[in-house]
Amino acid sequence: MKKKLFQSTMVFSLALLLSGCDLVLFDSSGVTGKQIGDTILLTMGLMLIVVIPTILMSIWIPYKYHTSKKDESYDPEWEHSSKIEFFAWGVPVVIIVVLATITYITSYSLDPRKELVSDKKPMTIQVVAMDWKWLFLFPEEKIAVVNEVSFPVDTPVEFLVTSQSTMNSFYIPKLGGQIYAMAGMENRMNLMAHEEGEFRGISSNYSGFGFSGMRFKAKVTSEEGFEEWKAGVRASGQVLTDAEYDRLTEKTRDHEVEYFSSINPLQFKNIIESFTGAQNGSN
Repeated sequence: MKKKLFQSTMVFSLALLLSGCDLVLFDSSGVTGKQIGDTILLTMGLMLIVVIPTILMSIWIPYKYHTSKKDESYDPEWEHSSKIEFFAWGVPVVIIVVLATITYITSYSLDPRKELVSDKKPMTIQVVAMDWKWLFLFPEEKIAVVNEVSFPVDTPVEFLVTSQSTMNSFYIPKLGGQIYAMAGMENRMNLMAHEEGEFRGISSNYSGFGFSGMRFKAKVTSEEGFEEWKAGVRASGQVLTDAEYDRLTEKTRDHEVEYFSSINPLQFKNIIESFTGAQNGSN
């Protein structure tokens, strides 16, 4: 009775814990995320070809050859079986070859730097990881936003990512893919959302005591909605001056969303060069 009660409690607890899981990797709203999720499922399916028979045999063999069983087919002098060797080695080798082929192909097809194909003009968004906030620069629109980013649906977006401070990681789970942000370097990641919505963006690399609050909103809208969003940013009237940028470099936790209606078009370039010494060299 106690054993059954314990088992029931464990099953209920596990179900309760899993009920809060959001399997965004397998329900992606982005083109890249969908391909990543499909690849993960395919890989898991191939591995189950080995896992499932192994689990079944680990149950069946002890049951069949238990000492209480008086089965005349049991042969203690048995040493070798070519059939078993064939399946024991052949099947895993085939699976490894298939997985290696999938890995080779997807390493190129899912390269975050690879441009996404679309009939719409791609846009560029520059991302700066700070302590502990995200600064998004829109060089074409000449605006900037802290802890919020927006772009139209079905539009390829090239994120140029760097860091003002420690190493970090830029990640929008619902859209797929993550890329590291490193000071003095520029990383690139291409994403495209195929449905509208507001998605959670996070830092997936621990970077200090304010790491848990280093989150942002990714708003995917229609073309009209994006124009309205830009108009709202420009209406702030706040300019990203050098003094304002220095203020943002200060360490803060759970930083509120901020809009900047005007920026220096070379801001992103200057941030990177501040670590490489290019600015000092030019002076």
